[in-house]
Amino acid sequence: MLASRSHDEMSDIELVRRYKESGNMEVLGVLFGRYLTLVYGVCLKYLKDRDESQDAVMQVFEKLTQTLRTHEVTWFKSWLYTTTRNHCLMQLRARKGQNIEITDTLVMESALSEHPEDGQELEENLVKLERCLERLNQEQQQCVRLFFLQQKSYRQISEVTGFEFNQVKSHIQNGKRNLKNCLEQNE
Repeated sequence: MLASRSHDEMSDIELVRRYKESGNMEVLGVLFGRYLTLVYGVCLKYLKDRDESQDAVMQVFEKLTQTLRTHEVTWFKSWLYTTTRNHCLMQLRARKGQNIEITDTLVMESALSEHPEDGQELEENLVKLERCLERLNQEQQQCVRLFFLQQKSYRQISEVTGFEFNQVKSHIQNGKRNLKNCLEQNE
């Protein structure tokens, strides 16, 4: 029976459909969580600032709560990437002002075409990282995401997860080692 399947076992398209039907934020959280690393990486690529990128990740998530209910999405990952990139470009345009908007876009596009491997390589590396993150056990994955992507302290992670302080430290260290090994194997 479909209802007995956990959200983690569902495909992206099933989660999108379930979110549209129910508006359940937990469903959206599972879906967004799968691509959190990708979204953060795209934001960092364009905004080049950790704090701004973290804020942008949250803004993209907030935007998803509305737009995902009204848009027809068949390839969630591609759609999320495009939504994130557009969000970052709009932030850059707002920062520069209206007069530079066209020039800024042309410079960005021409820079990308001059060095297509840079953007492509970054995208490939982010996909590899996301795959490797998904291979970590649940505890390591949770702690690594909280520590590196949300920049939580060991103590904060302990409070959020219920793990002991030393368990958090161990999960992060083992997770880092396992990520490194996974990434080296996939080169």
